[in-house]
Amino acid sequence: MRVLVALGGNALVKRGDTPDAELQRANVMTAVRSLAPLAERHELIITFGNGPQVGVLALESVNDPNLTRPYPLDTIGAETQGMIGYWMLQALQNALPGRQVVALINQTLVSAVDPAFGNPTKFVGQVYEREEADRLARRYGWTVRRDGHGWRRVVPSPQPQRVIETRLIRQLVRTGTVVVCAGGGGIPVFRNDVGRLEGVEAVIDKDLTASVLAETLEADAFLILTDVPQVMRGFGTRHQEGIGHTTPYELRAEDFPAGSMGPKVEAAAGFVERTGDMAAIGRLDQCVQILAGSAGTIVTPNATWPLASTL
Repeated sequence: MRVLVALGGNALVKRGDTPDAELQRANVMTAVRSLAPLAERHELIITFGNGPQVGVLALESVNDPNLTRPYPLDTIGAETQGMIGYWMLQALQNALPGRQVVALINQTLVSAVDPAFGNPTKFVGQVYEREEADRLARRYGWTVRRDGHGWRRVVPSPQPQRVIETRLIRQLVRTGTVVVCAGGGGIPVFRNDVGRLEGVEAVIDKDLTASVLAETLEADAFLILTDVPQVMRGFGTRHQEGIGHTTPYELRAEDFPAGSMGPKVEAAAGFVERTGDMAAIGRLDQCVQILAGSAGTIVTPNATWPLASTL
């Protein structure tokens, strides 16, 4: 099968961890040990989150006295794609001797007239006191909003339309290459008035980009791997329960938090609705069992998996 895996940001920086490089590299090696069996049996494409890493580099950029203004988010996104891609590339090469592996820096096309540009909602960077947040907003043209007890920068989160390098990724996958790509949802770009690509200050939801990429690459299975075993119905209540095999229709009837499980559910349900193939949400270390249908939340058109043709 052709399998696209979307790794959550906690695959690299686990909850409560400090984002030190060596710790992240160790976490990457742990993730690759789980993914290697998939690569041995299937065509494999891997995407990943980069939220914590973008936060670290953005903070360094804001506080660097040698810069007249911080690096833009599209550039920081490219930096983190290269950094994490390198870690993933090396770990996969060591785990899969003789197998071709490549890590790509990717751009993701968004619409210049996406409504998100008029309503920034995605929090990025550190928390500030109101006075400091206002000062930075005036200096750099940021939009800031309250986040809990503090204030943070907010940026647009437009809908992904297409990964620009999709054709290249497809060609590589067809040769049996394991491809690491579209990190952090891809670098957000749009086409200007003369048709040229330009980067834009935005953050694209990584799972939505992964869903679009899985569809265009004609993946047979789309796995969103995180640190929870299943999507939970009634999460946080005493009546919560895990959801096993389900359909997009049943998932959409539930209410999931917009800032955490909501985008994952939307990405999985949308992929299944558009393609009729399988998507799943579950733990990284159970990815083999998830693909076999014995773990995670499995989403298919009729809640049936595996199909006889995949056995």
